[in-house]
Amino acid sequence: MDATALRAAGTALRDSAPLVHCLTNTVVQTITANALLAIGAAPAMVDEPAEAGEFAAVASAVLVNLGTVHQRTAEAMRLAARAAGESGRPWVLDPVAVGGLTFRTELAADLVQLRPTVVRGNASEVLALAGTGNGGRGVESTDSPEAALEAAQELARRTLGIVAVSGPVDVVTDGERVVRVGGGSPLLTRTTGAGCALGGVVAAYLATAGDLMTATVAAHAHVALAAEAAAARAAGPGTFAALWLDALDAVDGDALAAADVRAS
Repeated sequence: MDATALRAAGTALRDSAPLVHCLTNTVVQTITANALLAIGAAPAMVDEPAEAGEFAAVASAVLVNLGTVHQRTAEAMRLAARAAGESGRPWVLDPVAVGGLTFRTELAADLVQLRPTVVRGNASEVLALAGTGNGGRGVESTDSPEAALEAAQELARRTLGIVAVSGPVDVVTDGERVVRVGGGSPLLTRTTGAGCALGGVVAAYLATAGDLMTATVAAHAHVALAAEAAAARAAGPGTFAALWLDALDAVDGDALAAADVRAS
């Protein structure tokens, strides 16, 4: 992955302040909004079906996160995803806890047919979405990103987009190319909503970086770099959460250019 492209992606994000439409779960709305503000984006949480499609068509990018989905928000998600596709807006699908629960698994399958720009999830979620696994333990993965690589590549080819698998080393693929993003901290997994916030960060980068693969890798590197910086000063998960937001604000294009990113 070209360091110059990663630097440019970081600069473009700060310069453009994209508006990110977040249809996300009730547990993580605040941290997702704060993370987006910290990286220089503008969040909006519009999940009323009567407004969701209309807003998705004018937002810079859309996040669809299935964490606490119910009938009303499922309708809003379908409308927003369809409107994003029709208006050429990039959108991210975060298939939280798919595989183990029928309603969200069927919804995720419907949304995949609308071709998300990026699917971002843990290994068990990606395996379940690709039809080769049964999901993890709730929101926790019971599989590794490397175990999900083949399924991620197949899913990326099916959607004509990008699939990103989160873990100790994140794996990002467009179906052919594979990029691994290292760094981060285990404290991310002990902070409510950090993974869901990553979906919003990916959406923000998609809105401003020209290449979808570069945008997705830059988003993962941004979050990982901030986690490393926060973990170095944190006394535990409580202080880490606040320090992580500060660190998200501090990451710039030069930091992204030096991130632990490896293409294969």
